[in-house]
Amino acid sequence: MNGRTALVTGGSRGIGRAVVLRFEELGARVLAPSRAEMDLADPASVRAYLETLETTPDILVNDAGVNPLARVVDVRDDALDEVLGVNLRAPFQLCRALAPGMAERGYGRIVNVSSVWSVVARQGRGAYAMSKAAVNALTRVLAVEVAGTGVLVNAIAPGFIETELTRQNNSPADLDAVVAVLPVGRLGRPEEVADLIAFLCSERNGYTTGQVVVCDGGYTCL
Repeated sequence: MNGRTALVTGGSRGIGRAVVLRFEELGARVLAPSRAEMDLADPASVRAYLETLETTPDILVNDAGVNPLARVVDVRDDALDEVLGVNLRAPFQLCRALAPGMAERGYGRIVNVSSVWSVVARQGRGAYAMSKAAVNALTRVLAVEVAGTGVLVNAIAPGFIETELTRQNNSPADLDAVVAVLPVGRLGRPEEVADLIAFLCSERNGYTTGQVVVCDGGYTCL
């Protein structure tokens, strides 16, 4: 990634932070805006941040997301708006703004961080699962639309990864029960997901596009 510039959302913690560190190790210049610099819940803030970019980044990783737990019948409209805004509208805005410049230059890599809950169901994840399923659709359509331009677009669907959000949304007993049935017998590490994202965003990947790659320790094989 020497000489490449990457824009990573959600880069302050969890998978996003691991991606930032891995990209820097590989020689990339990484832009990881804070919420004060780009509030993903505010379309105007996203537009304002994009206007500050001097050139189109070579790589875009949409990692930031929110996942408030609530059964479908209990999801409030304002909560749904927030989830869809941060998890779907903001990645859409960034893809829409940056993909044309990547295509014009003849090189680009986009990875959208989805979720295993876009593939299988779990109660309390209705709004989150909806947003991530839509991200999968966005990934596939954009990949086809920019195919042949040198721009590759993929998504990663992590399962139970050792992050603050995983601990926040699952009790210790819940996680013990998950680990007991996971084929690999443990939670995933953010660095493992970051390595997969790094491959998809590198020049070593020249053919994989439009895919939703599940990284879940075998959870969806059960």
